[in-house]
Amino acid sequence: MNKKKLTFFLVLLDFLSASLAWGLFYYFRKIYVEQETFQTNPTFFFGIVLVPIIWLVIYTIQGTYHDVRRMHRLKALGLTFFGSLLGTFVLFFGLLLDDTIFAYQSYYHSLLILFSLHFVLTTILRMSLTNWIVSQIHQRKYGFKTLLIGGSEKAVSIYNEIQQLNKGIGNVFIGFVNLNGIDKLLENQLPYLGHADDVEKILAESQAEEVIIALESTEHERLSSIISRIDTGNISIKILSDMYDILSGSVKMTNIYGALLMEVNTDSMPIWQKMTKRLLDFILSLMAITVLIPFFIVIAILVKFSSKGPVLYFQDRVGANGRLFKIIKFRTMYLDSESNGPQLSSENDPRITVIGRFLRKVRFDEFPQFFNVLKGDMSLVGPRPERQFYIDQIAAIEPQFKQLTKVRPGITSWGQVKFGYAENVDQMLQRMKFDLLYLKNRSLALDFKIMLYTVRIVLKGTGK
Repeated sequence: MNKKKLTFFLVLLDFLSASLAWGLFYYFRKIYVEQETFQTNPTFFFGIVLVPIIWLVIYTIQGTYHDVRRMHRLKALGLTFFGSLLGTFVLFFGLLLDDTIFAYQSYYHSLLILFSLHFVLTTILRMSLTNWIVSQIHQRKYGFKTLLIGGSEKAVSIYNEIQQLNKGIGNVFIGFVNLNGIDKLLENQLPYLGHADDVEKILAESQAEEVIIALESTEHERLSSIISRIDTGNISIKILSDMYDILSGSVKMTNIYGALLMEVNTDSMPIWQKMTKRLLDFILSLMAITVLIPFFIVIAILVKFSSKGPVLYFQDRVGANGRLFKIIKFRTMYLDSESNGPQLSSENDPRITVIGRFLRKVRFDEFPQFFNVLKGDMSLVGPRPERQFYIDQIAAIEPQFKQLTKVRPGITSWGQVKFGYAENVDQMLQRMKFDLLYLKNRSLALDFKIMLYTVRIVLKGTGK
C-alpha cells in the first residue's frame, strides 16, 4: 500500500464529499431559505470547486493527511467531527453571513444543515476507506516495517505475543538487533541485523517505520540513550510497559487487540500547531523584514565602518534532522577571528568589535536570520543552532543533545532567553537543559511567551 497514493485517494474522497455536500446545501438554500428557483449558474459551479479546496486546507492544517496509513475509526471520526465543525463556521462567516434572509432562524438552520450534510457524507466515505485499511492490517496483508531492539527472553516474549494475536496490529518484523552482543535468542525466528551500536545505520538501510525496544521502562539510562539515537520524528517508537506505567496511565492503547506496549512521544506539539507555527514563521518574518529595512541599512553602515570585512557573516550550522545550512548574521567580530579554529565568544572577548558588542547586547546581530526563517532553515522559536564541531563534543557527554537537531532551530529559544550566549561546552550543556525542556513542552503558547521575553531583552538591552 503506497503512502502517497493512499493520501491522494483520501484527499479525492474528501473533495468529492465536500463538493456534494455544498451542492446539496446550495439547493437547500435556494429552495427553502431564499425561496427561489434552483438553477445551475456559474456561482453554483464555482462553489462546488472552491469550497472543497477550503475544506482541504482546513484538513491539512488539522493534520488529517499526516499519515493516512495509521488512521483508525475513532481517530477518523474525531478528525471529521472537529474539522466539519470548524469548516462550517469558517464558511458561514466567510460566505453566508451576508445572505438575504427572512428570519434569523434561517441562520441556525443553514449552520445545522451545512454541518450535517458535510459531516455525514465525509464520514461515510472516510469510514469506508478506514475500514478497508484496518481490515488489511488485521488480515496481516499490510503493516509497518518493524525493527525489534533486543535479543533476550523479553524480546522473544513480545515477538511471540504479537505474532500470536488473532488479528494483526500492523507490525511486519524485518529483523532484530541485540543490546549486549550475546543475546540472540530470536535468531531462529528473525534475521539478525547487527548490534545496537550500529542502530542508526541499520534503520537507514532497512527503512524501518516502527521500533520496539525490548527493555523495561524502568531501565531509564539505556532507554534514554537508545531513544535519543533513533528518534528522527518519522519512526514510531514503542517500549515495554511495567505495572507502574499501567497504573499511572502512561500506557495509551489505540487498538484493543494490541500488546502491552507504550508508545514514546517525544514531540508534544500537535500537527495543527506545527503547521500554524510554520505559517506564522513565514508571515511574521516577512513583516519583520519589511519593517526593519531602515534598521538593516543603519546597522549595515555601522558594521561596515566599524572594521574591515563584510557586513554579513555566514556560517555552517546544523539544522533540522542534521541538515547543514548557512546562518546569516551581522558581523560582530574582526575579520579572521577564527583563524585558529572554532572558538566560542566570551563576555570580554577582544575579537568582538565595539559596535558588535552593542549588537549582541540588543540581539540586533540576529535580525538577518529572518531570511533563514523565510527559507525554512529556521523558525522564530526553537533550539539554538550549533556547529557540528560543538555538537560532537556535547553529544559525547550528553547524547540527548542530538534530540535538539530533530526540529528547526530558532532565532530565539528558551535557552537563549534564560541563559544567553554560551562561552564554553559546560555552559552549552546548561543551556541545553532549557532547550530540551522546550522540546518536551512545545506549543504555540510557549512560543509566544518566549518571543515576548525576547522582545523585552531587545528593548532593555540585557542580552548576554
